[in-house]
Amino acid sequence: SGFSVGKTTMAASGVAMRCISSAALASANARTNAGSSRKASASKIPALRRSASRATRVVVRAEGEPERAKGPSTNQMLVFVPPHPLINHWLGIARNAMTPPAIFRSTLGELGRLLIYECVRDWLPTFTAEVEGPMATAQVEMVDPGQPIAVVPVLRAGLVLLEESKTVLPASITYHLGFVRDETTLEAKMYLNKLPKQFAEGQRVLISDPMLATGGTIDKAIEECVSRGAEVKNIRIVCVVACPTSLSVLSDKYPGLRVYAAMIDEELNDQGYIIPGLGDAGDRAFGTLE
Repeated sequence: SGFSVGKTTMAASGVAMRCISSAALASANARTNAGSSRKASASKIPALRRSASRATRVVVRAEGEPERAKGPSTNQMLVFVPPHPLINHWLGIARNAMTPPAIFRSTLGELGRLLIYECVRDWLPTFTAEVEGPMATAQVEMVDPGQPIAVVPVLRAGLVLLEESKTVLPASITYHLGFVRDETTLEAKMYLNKLPKQFAEGQRVLISDPMLATGGTIDKAIEECVSRGAEVKNIRIVCVVACPTSLSVLSDKYPGLRVYAAMIDEELNDQGYIIPGLGDAGDRAFGTLE
């Protein structure tokens, strides 16, 4: 089965994005598994591999899936790919193998800032107040500092996505999770857990990880948060590049989850790297490539 592409506007936020349904992810993952050892044909994946400049104001859904007149469902995982020219610009710099570590790191910081901005536009708790302005009293709306977003970077590359986040997250508290991937089995093993013993009821949790490849690491990160009281409906993921393999894993296990990505790449190679992807984002950001 293939994809059909239709125009839509996200009713929840009033901003057009690519929103990919669970059924479409399952279809894409089937093609990824079938063609992981060869280059995918561009004609077979028009929705996911088109250039970013052409991927605006579209919703991708499986053939036969009915159009929905209302906003996105809360009973399935949603993947948002904001069609912003600055996101496309910084993604292009990040993809370039000649980009030096310092520039690559600042580039991921910019991508993180832009993606987090999109992620929290309808999510930040606010309050209204009156302030005395230079000319008159004004009614204002501000982010509530009493309800900070719990930010969970997946070490080590997840830290880089947060380096510019303070401008879009005025109130946040940071917890850390550290994972290392076994390059033979591709299994993620946790070496650091700084999550609270229990998240407060209704706590909003934002998890950052640049690459969602096999899905093993992000799955374990979400599991840890859920085991400590976080609700899936209150968890959002920010990444730079995702692959249908990981998105299908998350979709099957976490209905109601939201993922924000700069791009979705179709292929996953035998070593568990996304193609074309970014390579090893952690090594590139911290200058530890061998």
